[in-house]
Amino acid sequence: MPETTPTSSPPAATAPVHARATTAALAGQVVLYGLFAAFIGVFSQWPSYRHLEADQALVKVSFVRVGKPVGDCRKVSDAELAKLPPNMRAATACPRERSPVAIKVAIDGQTVLERSAPPTGLSKDGASALYERVAVPAGERRIAVHFSDDVRARDAGWRREETRRLAPGQVLVIDFDAGRGGITFD
Repeated sequence: MPETTPTSSPPAATAPVHARATTAALAGQVVLYGLFAAFIGVFSQWPSYRHLEADQALVKVSFVRVGKPVGDCRKVSDAELAKLPPNMRAATACPRERSPVAIKVAIDGQTVLERSAPPTGLSKDGASALYERVAVPAGERRIAVHFSDDVRARDAGWRREETRRLAPGQVLVIDFDAGRGGITFD
């Protein structure tokens, strides 16, 4: 068997590994960077965004609150206790479901916000949360807030009424904090 040897051709001329940047390539890169910077500059100033009109203030209502239970606890009878496993025998049975939290905000006698926030959770036993924004004319305003976290006594709950001077662009936050006495204006 004759032995064959692979034929090899002379190596081809290879291109230089590092191509030299030409003046045209550098100029193109500068132009593209300049266009990108101009694009960012234009759209950072235009279109103009106004958070509020010049003569307006903002009232934000924001709270997270666990409402009261929807019903009263009841005493469990001896017959019902006997049917339960020993580790589940509690003398009282209380509903897990919580009341939705309701809030009403009136400014200068006009109701501007009236909402009810349902409780979270599969058993409706979690906290109720609400976040709303209302733009109002700046100036001296009479603000009245009614907050209720008990579906069995909606007319009860917390009330706060106060006159505030709202400057143009000012943000007034209405919150609920039981540790600070209930409804807060910050």
